[in-house]
Amino acid sequence: MWQETEKALDALELSYPQIKIYQDGLPICRKEINIVRDLAKLGSPNHRLVLKLVERGARLMGTESADLLVREYEVIKQGLGNKHHSRSESRSKQPAEILETILASRDEFIAHRISDTLEPGDVGIVFLGMLHNLSPWLAVDIETVYPLYFPQHQKAHDHAR
Repeated sequence: MWQETEKALDALELSYPQIKIYQDGLPICRKEINIVRDLAKLGSPNHRLVLKLVERGARLMGTESADLLVREYEVIKQGLGNKHHSRSESRSKQPAEILETILASRDEFIAHRISDTLEPGDVGIVFLGMLHNLSPWLAVDIETVYPLYFPQHQKAHDHAR
């Protein structure tokens, strides 16, 4: 998949100094390149591709709210540790519902981050997991291209317009 992604990006014949890269799970922290290098060294094909694009001249952007990422991690950690819920706990929000809400907040944050940091002439490359959906929050003047596939949620969103 990552080789196909790289081929698709190469086929676009982009000017690397105009590219800003946004990566799922990469917080705004001033240590973004260190995180990407470390994950690439650990064998992540996604981060190896991101690093290759940066080495060609693309700019790596902190993408996510660290607070939202930590909150998501804590919910996942808590959910894994609490397999047995009391009746009162079952009436409150379940971890899956909380995670869905956090994912929507992350998507909104990422979309605003992209909208706020892309300048005229810039090209944003966004690497996201399949559950993400930025389209409701991206600025209307941002053209979105999907070089490998068109997300199912995007089709439904476009038909609603």
